[in-house]
Amino acid sequence: MMDNLQYAFDGAWRVLLVGLVFGAGLPLVFALGIRSFAWGAGGTAEVSGAAGNPVGKLLAGLCLAVVLAGVALGITIIAATGFGKEVSFEHGYPTIVAKEG
Repeated sequence: MMDNLQYAFDGAWRVLLVGLVFGAGLPLVFALGIRSFAWGAGGTAEVSGAAGNPVGKLLAGLCLAVVLAGVALGITIIAATGFGKEVSFEHGYPTIVAKEG
């Protein structure tokens, strides 16, 4: 009985973590990227009218690249599953492999 409860909690925290990362994390990073674009542009894009900062443009590009990578990974996982394959991170980067079993 205790083992089943432990397995249930183990699975639940994993689902919660993935839900937070992809459900709230990517929109948060996207919002930070858009805000960084305003910081990088300066002038009328900022409430204060301050001059643009090149670090803002760099940070915005980095944030949006992370979001695009997350979206591409999600589409890859969905497409691989549709073709009867799966995505493996065995080598540290995602690869499409045949399903085991």
